[in-house]
Amino acid sequence: MQKHMIAQEIKEGKTILGIEMGSTRIKAVLINSENQPIAQGGFDWENTLLDGIWTYSLDEVWNGLSVCFANLKQEVLQTYGVSLKKTKALGISAMMHGYLAFDAEGRQLVPFRTWRNTITAQAAEALSELFAYPVPERWSISHLYQAMLNKETHVGEIGYLTTLAGYVHWKLTGHKVLGIGDASGMFPIDPDTKQYDQSMLEAFADLTKDYHLHWKLDDILPTILVAGDQAGTLTEEGAKLLDHSLEFEAGIPLCPPEGDAGTGMVATNSVAKRTGNVSAGTSVFAMIVLEKPLSKSYNKFIDLVTTPDGSLVAMSHANNCSGEYDNWMRLFNEVLVTTGTNLSKGVLYDKLLYKALEGDKDCSGLLPYNYISGETMTGLYEGRPLFVRETKNSFTLANFMRAQLFTALGVLRIGMDILFEEEQVQIDSINGHGGFFKTAEVGQKIMASALHTPISVLKTAGEGGAWGIALLAAYMADNQGSSLTDFLAEKVFASAQVSTMEATEEDIAGFNAFLARYKQGLAVERAAVEHLQ
Repeated sequence: MQKHMIAQEIKEGKTILGIEMGSTRIKAVLINSENQPIAQGGFDWENTLLDGIWTYSLDEVWNGLSVCFANLKQEVLQTYGVSLKKTKALGISAMMHGYLAFDAEGRQLVPFRTWRNTITAQAAEALSELFAYPVPERWSISHLYQAMLNKETHVGEIGYLTTLAGYVHWKLTGHKVLGIGDASGMFPIDPDTKQYDQSMLEAFADLTKDYHLHWKLDDILPTILVAGDQAGTLTEEGAKLLDHSLEFEAGIPLCPPEGDAGTGMVATNSVAKRTGNVSAGTSVFAMIVLEKPLSKSYNKFIDLVTTPDGSLVAMSHANNCSGEYDNWMRLFNEVLVTTGTNLSKGVLYDKLLYKALEGDKDCSGLLPYNYISGETMTGLYEGRPLFVRETKNSFTLANFMRAQLFTALGVLRIGMDILFEEEQVQIDSINGHGGFFKTAEVGQKIMASALHTPISVLKTAGEGGAWGIALLAAYMADNQGSSLTDFLAEKVFASAQVSTMEATEEDIAGFNAFLARYKQGLAVERAAVEHLQ
C-alpha cells in the first residue's frame, strides 16, 4: 500500500492498534486495512525484585503505556504527516498469569506478583492433585491459594482478580473481561463450554469452605470472551490514560484482552490443530495445538492453555531464555566502550550471535545456566546464573556464544520431549517469533537443533505479540462469520514470506550432547542456590 493511502487510512480512522506489555518491552503496532504493520512505538522496562517478589508497579504500567503510545504517535506523524486520533479497533495483551488483586472499590490489595515468581509450590501441587490437572506455580489460582495458605489478610477483601492485560483493559473500558487464552492461565478451562471448568470451581469451593470467604471464585474472576467477541469500547477516562495529549478519541471498540501466548499463536499463524509455535524472548515457551487431550496430567512439565478461539494447547514453558545472554551482551558492550569503540546494539548482537554458528557442535563442553529466576521444570525455585567449564574445554567466543544460546533452550527441550516421545503428538509445522529470532538464521538454526524439527519464521515475526493482538482486533472488527483460522489464512498470511530452516544431524547430535551435560550439571546449579544466599 502506498504511503499516501496509508496516511488517508490513518486520518479516516481505518487502522487498527495493538499494544502488548512484554516482560522487558511495551510495544504498540499500528496496522493498515491489509493487516500489515505500518508504524510502531515502544517503551523498555524491567521488573523489580521487591521484598522477594518480582513485580511492576501500576504507575510503571501507565507511564510505560503512555510513553509507548506517544512514541507511536510521533512515528505516525513523522512518517505519514498526520496525527493518530482514532482507530477502527484496539487490542491489549500482556504477559500471562500472575496475581493482580483488587477490592470491591478497585483498590490494589498487594503488589502485582508476576509470572516469574516461583513462590507458590505448595498451592500449585495441592491444586494439581485436587483437579488431576496441571496447575503451574505462575497461574493466578496458585497465587490465590498460596495467599490463603499463608493466611494473608487481604484475601478476604478481594473483589476482583485478573491479569495484567485484563487490568489495563478494565481501566480502558470499564469491562471486567478476559480473552479465553489469557483466562486459561488463571484457572483451568473446559474446552467444550469455553468457560472455567465447573467441576474444578466446585472442588476449589469445597477445598476452601473453612476460610468462610464472602466471595465465590467465579464471582471474582473475569468474564471469559473468545476471539471475535467485542469487549467494550474505549472510555473518555481510558483515552486519557493512553494519550496524555488528549487527542485520541473515545468510543473505539476493543477485542478481548489476551495473553502473550495467544498473541504469539496468532502472529505465527499457529491456531489450527497440528500447528505449533515457539515464542522466545525473556522467557520461552512452545505451544502445540492438540488434536485430542493428553493421556494424563504432566504436572510441573506440560501446561494446558487454549488458543484465543478456545482450542486446547499443550505448552512447554521456561521462565528464562534470553535474559542472561542479554546481560553478557551488556558486559561486552562495556568492554567496547571502555576501549573507545562503539557499536549499535543490533550490530553487536548480530556479530556475536553469528559467532555461535562457528562453535563446536556440542559447545566443547562449556556449560552455562541462565537461571535468573527459578525453573519449576528442573525443580529449582530460585536461580543463580552460572558458567561452568573444565580446563580441557575449548574456551572460545564461538563456543561461549553457542552455549549461551543452547542453555536458553534447555528447559524447553525437556518439556517438549514429553510431547514428542511420550504422547506421540504430531505437528505439521512450528513457527518461531520473538527476540531470539531477530538475528537472521542464528535463532532458527539453534532452535531447530534443540527441537530436532524444522523451524519457520515469518517476515513479520519480529513484530511479535503486539501485531498478534492487532490482528485479533482486526478479526473482531471484520468478523463476518469466518473462523479465526480462516481469517488468518485468507486475509493475513496468504502471501506471507516464510523462511524455514532444518538442523543437520550433526547439529542435533551436538545439542543432545549438550543437553545430557546440562542435566548432569543441574546439581551444580542446585548447590549454588543452596549455598549462595
